[in-house]
Amino acid sequence: MLPIAAILGVTIFSMISCNGSAKLDPAVQLSPAPTAGQDDSTLQHATFALGCFWHSQEIFLEIKGVKNALPGYAGGTEPDPSYEMVGSGSTRYAESVDVTFDPTQISYRKLLQVFFAEHDPTTPDRAGPDEGPQYRSAIFYHNAEQKQEAESYIREIAGKYSSPIITQLAPFTSFVRAEDYHLRYFRNHPDQPYIAGVTKPEVEKFRKDFPELVK
Repeated sequence: MLPIAAILGVTIFSMISCNGSAKLDPAVQLSPAPTAGQDDSTLQHATFALGCFWHSQEIFLEIKGVKNALPGYAGGTEPDPSYEMVGSGSTRYAESVDVTFDPTQISYRKLLQVFFAEHDPTTPDRAGPDEGPQYRSAIFYHNAEQKQEAESYIREIAGKYSSPIITQLAPFTSFVRAEDYHLRYFRNHPDQPYIAGVTKPEVEKFRKDFPELVK
C-alpha cells in the first residue's frame, strides 16, 4: 500500500497537471472557436507547442490579428491520436496550437516573440508542472520563410538565457485537432483546479507582457 503522503502527492499532481482531470461537463455550454470572417487565401498559419494547449490557445486567441487558434496535436506520426494517448507520453505528438493569423495585422515575428516570452524554451520535455515529450517546446514551420525567421529570432535571443534554447524546429507535416471539449477550455472551465492555478496566471502574464496586442 502506498504511503498517505504518496497518495496525496498523486492526487494533487492529477489536479494541477494538464492531463490530470480533463472532463467535459455536459452542463457547460461550449464557446465556439472564432471564425476567420475573410478570404482564407489572405491568412497564414503558424503552429507552436509551448506546453498545455489550454493556455496556449487562449493566449493566441487574445492577440489582435489572430483569427483562430485551435488546440491539437503536431509532430507525431501515429494515426488518430487521442488526448489520453498523447498524454501518456508514448507518442511523438506535442500538445500544440494552430494559429490562423492575418499578416497585415500581426507579423510572424511578433507571434514568435509571444511564443518565446510565454514559456521557458530551455527546459526539455517540460512546461511548468507538466512533464513529458508531449509538452516540449516546438515550432512547426509552414514554409522556408517561417523557418528562417525562427532561426534568426532564436540566434537573436539566445544570449538572454542562462541555458541553451532547446526548442525543436521542425517542418509542419500535419495537425490533428483536439477533441471538441478542449475548445476554449480556459473560458469554459474557470474553476477547474489546473485552469485556476496554472492557466489563469499564464494568461494574465501574457496580458501584462503584451498589453498592446490584446484585443
